[in-house]
Amino acid sequence: MPYPIDKKLVVGVSTSALFNLEVEHQVYEREGVEAYCRYQESYKDVALEKGPAFPFIRRFLNVNKVYDEQMPVEVVILSRNSADTGIRAFNSIEHYKLDITRAAFTSGNPPLSIYPVI
Repeated sequence: MPYPIDKKLVVGVSTSALFNLEVEHQVYEREGVEAYCRYQESYKDVALEKGPAFPFIRRFLNVNKVYDEQMPVEVVILSRNSADTGIRAFNSIEHYKLDITRAAFTSGNPPLSIYPVI
C-alpha cells in the first residue's frame, strides 16, 4: 500500500550523483548497453562507491532521525538504468543503510521531461 508524500520534503537524486559510476559509465561507453547490463548484474552484490551527492543525501535523511514520528523528508532515485540494473543501486543503498525506498528507473529514457509552461 503506498503512503502519502504530500506532507514531505522530497528530493530526487540520480544514481550517478549518489554513487560514483565512472567505471560503469566507461563500460557503457566502450562496450554498449548490453555489456553495461551484464557488468551491473555481475557486480550486483558489490556496493558502489559514494558519489558527490552522497554526503548531502545522508545528512538530509538524518532529519528523519530527529523527527522520527513525522519522517518529514524523502529521497527518490531518478535513474536511466533499468529496474534490473538498478538492483545494484538498491543493494548499495542497503549497504550504506540509507532510508531510500522509492525510485524511477527509465531504461535509458530521460528521467525528467521538461514541458513548456503555457
